[in-house]
Amino acid sequence: MRLYKLISGTLLELNDTYFLGPELDWDDLLGREQLPKLLAAEAQKWESISHEKAEELIQEGLLAPMGNQEIWAAGVTYYRSRTARIEESSDSGGGTFYDKVYVAERPELFFKATASRVAPPGGMVNIRKDSSWNVPEPELTLLLSPSGKVQGFTIGNDMSSRSIEGENPLYLPQAKVYLGSASIGPCLLIQEEILPDTTTIQLEIHRNQISVASGETTLAQLKRRPEELAQWLYRSNSFPIGCLMMTGTGIVPDDFTLEVGDQVFITISGIGTLHNVVGSI
Repeated sequence: MRLYKLISGTLLELNDTYFLGPELDWDDLLGREQLPKLLAAEAQKWESISHEKAEELIQEGLLAPMGNQEIWAAGVTYYRSRTARIEESSDSGGGTFYDKVYVAERPELFFKATASRVAPPGGMVNIRKDSSWNVPEPELTLLLSPSGKVQGFTIGNDMSSRSIEGENPLYLPQAKVYLGSASIGPCLLIQEEILPDTTTIQLEIHRNQISVASGETTLAQLKRRPEELAQWLYRSNSFPIGCLMMTGTGIVPDDFTLEVGDQVFITISGIGTLHNVVGSI
């Protein structure tokens, strides 16, 4: 099932049928265990609407499908990410850190965003004005319950200031956490089954209506399993209303930096497409 946070109300797609419901308390909703069963039961109380009406509501605009949950992220979980991080930090001598964490038992995990820093689907993500090399990082994002159970998935756009992180790995928070540094959506794919390795992740960047960068990978290239990443995040930590976790990127455009006005499209099979416009801050 797919759950959309509308500008006014909630839309649920279940078994190819759309149900329109009221505005929900997303802190309470995503803080529940057994979310798929809860939503399936709730949908029976909602209004069944046509595909055409559902598409019309989606086109009117969507909000990020979250409440006040924190967004965390994992790094260097794909071989392509490892090589890209080594390249960007070669001058600072920090490349060996990324090589080591790729093979280490403990993954790289970091805080990414609060709700106020997250752009909605179709909204504006930002590049930093003090960064000269900026890329979007397309990532499968996990919806985790308070107990750490995977309850769903969405698409994440992890905006990254590569020149800042490349200068010194200790600058990671400045390269990753700022206003408009993330976006998720367009919906939550609510299911407890882990997505298959054949799931594709695609990136397309348009500038002046022309494609200027693209890439594709599959979950088969993800070195660490989603459940493993969730278990590490929940060690010595608690998330009473659940949280969202980006799982790393396997797509890093070569010899490319974003510009204001670029259009970023990230597609994950089975979920949909997340679109953002690039601004600066």
